[in-house]
Amino acid sequence: MRRRPIYSLGVISDTHGLLRPEAEAVLRGSDIIVHAGDVGSPAVLRGLEKLAPVLAVRGNNDRAPWAKDLPLRETLELGHASIYMLHDIDELALDPRVAGFSVVIAGHSHQPRCEERDGVLFFNPGSAGPRRFKLPISVGKILIDGARVTGRLETLEISG
Repeated sequence: MRRRPIYSLGVISDTHGLLRPEAEAVLRGSDIIVHAGDVGSPAVLRGLEKLAPVLAVRGNNDRAPWAKDLPLRETLELGHASIYMLHDIDELALDPRVAGFSVVIAGHSHQPRCEERDGVLFFNPGSAGPRRFKLPISVGKILIDGARVTGRLETLEISG
């Protein structure tokens, strides 16, 4: 019997122009990387593309001309998982369960969160950019094994 593939989705957000080597280390080995907005610089996306293919959405701070081509929302099918991505969860204008999504990825708040509600995984990797208040610097991984989806948050150990 042939084993179905397990997909590893790297999740990052709110880099605000800073791609940390610690974030790259966690995201290395991902099948695909998604950036949930407030990228801050095209150099961040180029750096991530050296690790894996990248999908990104535009955040409220991505106002420079280079960012105009980033969509406000993105969808992705990976294995049997249907993923909806936007920057600010408060702008979610659909019921993801009814729409058939198994995962909703958002950033914006800088607060890492991984919780299942009504059969949908709501995932915010937190912020991987400059520290804001006393919030952790973090990224995340989502593993997709057939229809089973699990998320894991990684707080980055930042030296200096």
